[in-house]
Amino acid sequence: MTKLGIIGAMEIEVAILKSKLENARVTRVGPMEFFEGTLAGCEVVIVMCGVGKVHAAMCTQVLCSSFGVNAIVNTGVAGSLDAQLDICDVLISTDAIQHDMDVTHLGYDVGKVPGLDVRAFPADEKLRRLAFEVSEAIRPGHTKMGRVATGDQFVSSQALKNRIIADTAAKCTEMEGAAIAQVAYVNQVPFVILRAISDKADGSAELDYPTFERKAAANCAAVTEALAKKLAEE
Repeated sequence: MTKLGIIGAMEIEVAILKSKLENARVTRVGPMEFFEGTLAGCEVVIVMCGVGKVHAAMCTQVLCSSFGVNAIVNTGVAGSLDAQLDICDVLISTDAIQHDMDVTHLGYDVGKVPGLDVRAFPADEKLRRLAFEVSEAIRPGHTKMGRVATGDQFVSSQALKNRIIADTAAKCTEMEGAAIAQVAYVNQVPFVILRAISDKADGSAELDYPTFERKAAANCAAVTEALAKKLAEE
């Protein structure tokens, strides 16, 4: 039976899911509140981790160590790095990489964490397949698979966007996914990242982000709920 950990960085990314939780009980660990219950028939733990890689990593380890989840979904919004990914489209992660992990001076590729056996952390094939299926059922033609690039930066310049694309070949950029992926990977817990596009990561964020963040977060929450339902049925 799947026990699904659902992580969002901001309240807007998890509020809809928490409102649909049945038999909810809340446990506080440090600064984070973990909402356990049933979502669409699936046993879940929903948590807002906070923004950035450190918060994300802390949260993921607690889910693995204290709540015994056997699958993890990171839901939220991201900036597009691919012209074919438009506002409110959904990206399902094939893998995730830290674009600001840079030990190139010592001979490593950008994103490679010394001591680990992969540069980009691979998403679980079953989770990403099911996520793609349910996302396409909700909004046909508006879902893609690809790499997620993570860093402790809100990307809002074309120059930085171009550098991240050149370094990582990622399709979107955000601030938590690869940290969640790394912790899940070392704990051998299957994961997938779901990201709805809220902006173009190109300097137009001041216009796009406030306008589309809420809609993008709602789109991603709908996919997450549908994925939970699918896992409960299997």
